[in-house]
Amino acid sequence: MTSFAHVDHPTQHPGVVRAERVFSASRDLVTQFNGARGAATLLLAAVVSALLVVANEVVTTWTEGHLLAAWIVLWVVAFAALGLFAAPIRRAVQGVQGGLQRASVARRRAAEDRQLWQVALTDARVMAELSHAMTRDSLRDVRGYY
Repeated sequence: MTSFAHVDHPTQHPGVVRAERVFSASRDLVTQFNGARGAATLLLAAVVSALLVVANEVVTTWTEGHLLAAWIVLWVVAFAALGLFAAPIRRAVQGVQGGLQRASVARRRAAEDRQLWQVALTDARVMAELSHAMTRDSLRDVRGYY
């Protein structure tokens, strides 16, 4: 008599499944990352680090008896800098990013206009349509209505 043994083997390795979940979660975090907030945080960290270096230089000049007070002052400077500079740095970074986005849009539109002009140079119908649109716009400017 013949007997069969049916062993259920998993179709996927549990470690691979966990690694795929971690990878997809990290990819989701990257897509949700706000560039302005990240850049502002990085700039804030740089400013606070610079202040900490300056405060550390001041601390090293003090005598040993005042070392605890010096470290307290150092951390007060650090947390005060975090509180004071967070919003202005975030606004500055958002302004720079907005300017870069506007420049990118302007550059893309200029490229599209150049491409349309190249097509118009080879196609009389497109050139006639552009000429008609420019005439209509100039009449609109002269007459003062839209």
